[in-house]
Amino acid sequence: MTTGEKITKCRKEKGLTQGQLAETLGVTRQAVSRWEGDLAFPETDTLMKMSRLFGVSCDYLLNYDEQSPPPQEGKFVFDFKDFKNFYFEYKSKTHIGKLPLVHVNIGFGRVAKGFFSVGLVSVGVVSVGLVSLGLIAVGILCLGLLSFASISAGVVAFGGVAVGFIAFGGLAVGVLAIGGCAVGAFACGGFASGSIIAVGDVARGGIAIGDTSADGSVFTVLISEYENMREALYRKFDEIPKVWSGFTSLMRKLADAFMLN
Repeated sequence: MTTGEKITKCRKEKGLTQGQLAETLGVTRQAVSRWEGDLAFPETDTLMKMSRLFGVSCDYLLNYDEQSPPPQEGKFVFDFKDFKNFYFEYKSKTHIGKLPLVHVNIGFGRVAKGFFSVGLVSVGVVSVGLVSLGLIAVGILCLGLLSFASISAGVVAFGGVAVGFIAFGGLAVGVLAIGGCAVGAFACGGFASGSIIAVGDVARGGIAIGDTSADGSVFTVLISEYENMREALYRKFDEIPKVWSGFTSLMRKLADAFMLN
């Protein structure tokens, strides 16, 4: 194989177009085309970058008689002087439908897509990444059925900022919201705003239970008065539609725990 043929083969093995390879190496697409057509040779520093990117030696690229295979999936490529070329990729041979069972793809501009996926940007049934999308998603910015992140959105969401049907976080928004600042139908937090029930230091809602301040359209009580009004509060709980019975039961327990503290 010629040098041009080896560059072409290695490039395709990495799933790169001529333009993408050119951008990674800091050259023009026409330069890559000339190398692959054996009309020109890369300069020494570019050849070294290419060998690190492909995980092969410079001798392999230059030696016409060398037939060693391109790097296997899962090989680390890292250069402290050229950080943008860092990547790690592993893709399992086992697939579930069209998705690989496991796909780890870490590097700038790379997306991990698999049943179990890990990457800077990750999409999968179970997904871990700085930006993550999945049924179960873990990362910095996440969207998932069950989501754990600094900024989190999902049916059940945990995070600094959490938005979901059930949300736990510094700022929590959801039907059931628990956090420093909680907004929802049922809200419990330092500041709580709940359309049905709010429990907190400052509480605003239909039924409001607060330490410092409480404002409820249906029922209002300060924690200092709570012991004397417990039975009246529970009667109000019982007036909430049965469809919310599970939540009202939980909020009773949360309210009692809050008062005892």
